[in-house]
Amino acid sequence: MQNRFGSVQKKLLILLYGHLSLGLCYTPGQRSKVLREMSKEWKQVNEEALRQAIQRLYKNRMIDVKELADGKVKIILEDGGKRKALEYKLEEMEIKKSAKWDGKWRMVLFDIPDSDKKIREVLRFHLKRLGFYNYQKSVFIYPHNCKDEIDFLIEFYQIRRYVRQLVVSEIDNDFHLRKIFKL
Repeated sequence: MQNRFGSVQKKLLILLYGHLSLGLCYTPGQRSKVLREMSKEWKQVNEEALRQAIQRLYKNRMIDVKELADGKVKIILEDGGKRKALEYKLEEMEIKKSAKWDGKWRMVLFDIPDSDKKIREVLRFHLKRLGFYNYQKSVFIYPHNCKDEIDFLIEFYQIRRYVRQLVVSEIDNDFHLRKIFKL
């Protein structure tokens, strides 16, 4: 069930109830307790409003999804105030390798809950198929720019809140990874 009050309405209710409670207090100790509770509730409203704003940002990044006649899926994202269209045929998606490696590793980390276990396994499947190395159970690594492809998968499966992308310039077992990727 969605909450029908926004943060401003909640703050007004806290002030009204707090004012009423203060009027019914007989001792300074009771007034102090009411003021502490009001302050605590006020802070919780701020934290909740921030959490909701962050969730809206995650949700609002994807503007549109269209399935094209040739079997491709087109996702239009809002990327720093600019619209960006990503278009891939999911089962044929490939990462274009640059001619020369830039010396940076791309890491995809995820923590998808057990309730979405199937999506977690599908993401692992796609990452392996794209050529990522399974560095740890939920950490995959690749030597070339793959931001668009990963953004596409994240938005397609709606898992943005569970997935992080890193660009790393140094890893302690770099030699082993270079050997795997033939760099």
